[in-house]
Amino acid sequence: MEQKKKAEYRRNFYVVIPLALLTLLEFFIAINVEDAAVPLMLIALVKAGLIINYFMHIYRLWREEEHE
Repeated sequence: MEQKKKAEYRRNFYVVIPLALLTLLEFFIAINVEDAAVPLMLIALVKAGLIINYFMHIYRLWREEEHE
């Protein structure tokens, strides 16, 4: 059980880093690009996909149930 928990924390860390980098990218695009709506929307969609898939565990809907 401890190994499974460590794997979950590691995976969460590997998702938080790209989210932080995408947020920084959004910040610099918003400051430097005049018509930034489209690139910001695309980045927001990528971030939403990461959050929904990894933190809301949507992927569990399409796999077999686990019985512990």
